[in-house]
Amino acid sequence: MELFYPLIISAIAVLITLVYTSYLDIRDRRVPFIHWLPMLAVGVTCTSVFLWQQTASMSLVTGYLALVASFLYADYLDNRGRTDSLGLTGYYAKSRIFWYLAPVLILPALSWFVLAPSVNIQLIPWYAMFAGVFGYISWMEYRGWPEEPKKKGKQKDAHRESNVSEVLTRWYFVLIVLIFAITSVLMYGSTGGWGTSAIVILLLAVFCGVFYTFGRMHLFGGADAWALVFISLCVPTFPFTPLLGTSPIGFLAFSALINALLLNLVAPVAIFVINIVRGNRAPLMYLFFGFPVKGSAIQNEWGFVMEEFEEKEGKVSRKFIGFFDSIRRMYAGEGRIYTKDLREHPEEFTRELATYKKAGTVWISYAVPFIIPITAGFVTAVIFGDFLFVIMKLVTGGI
Repeated sequence: MELFYPLIISAIAVLITLVYTSYLDIRDRRVPFIHWLPMLAVGVTCTSVFLWQQTASMSLVTGYLALVASFLYADYLDNRGRTDSLGLTGYYAKSRIFWYLAPVLILPALSWFVLAPSVNIQLIPWYAMFAGVFGYISWMEYRGWPEEPKKKGKQKDAHRESNVSEVLTRWYFVLIVLIFAITSVLMYGSTGGWGTSAIVILLLAVFCGVFYTFGRMHLFGGADAWALVFISLCVPTFPFTPLLGTSPIGFLAFSALINALLLNLVAPVAIFVINIVRGNRAPLMYLFFGFPVKGSAIQNEWGFVMEEFEEKEGKVSRKFIGFFDSIRRMYAGEGRIYTKDLREHPEEFTRELATYKKAGTVWISYAVPFIIPITAGFVTAVIFGDFLFVIMKLVTGGI
């Protein structure tokens, strides 16, 4: 069995962090970003050593560090509440943007042009686009984004500009991910490039980009998205051969996600059985994903409200929120009522709380943080391998 000791150390750091952040997510339904940083420091260092051991290419290692720096800088820009974490305000807080931007622009330049054995001129326009996108977003952040009041005489043009800026500032990182993916392909095929090792950066860019985007679309919780991103960055491949073999793609984070999804299927089945035993009635789909709680005690529960209520002439009517409507609300990040908000900000939901009390019971979704099955998926992937790959081999007679 081949052992990659830097990745073993990194995997241990990831496991310890996942267990602790799972505890935080269960207790507080929130994982402060700072708790990921020790794991990230260990994981990025170990992965850099691993890449150097496998390729002896400083260009590849620097390209990996450029990808990590880009994700961290994007998070910094997307969460402006952290910009004053050092107690700085005003000009001093904003000036840090350009200090952080500098290494983000320098690292890919070093990787693609300075440390590469030969310069591929096809990379020049992609680097220009990379620097242009991050430079524009950084400048908009420095100015305060496109939220400043517009002059009346230019209201229509300002509205159009605001829409363009809003789309770009919300989805710019998709462009960054595409640039990393394209440059990885170019470095794969170019003379003096990274060769087959470029696939590592390509997979990291694509998968981390998907996880990060899902977090932005509220399809994953913030902690869940970062867990998958950091598993990818800290343990990009298996530290040793799992008991049931390595999947063809060999990308550990993908196997961890697949295992997590398969393990997470147990919860809906269990909820369905409990609802049937208790005689709870609802459309079939909702029996798998939720359960009724007392309206008067809903603030003590965890989950999202699955029903809409309307009160007329003292009578309360109710209906379940449709599947596509629920997805739309998740994407928009609004229109969903979380029991945690009912508990922490009851003054903002006085009408809803009164209606829930009158309704008697309210259906809510089960709220086991997805980071728990992610942790289980990571452990099982490292030890046993990719469950889906094993199932496919069983079906096709490969085992």
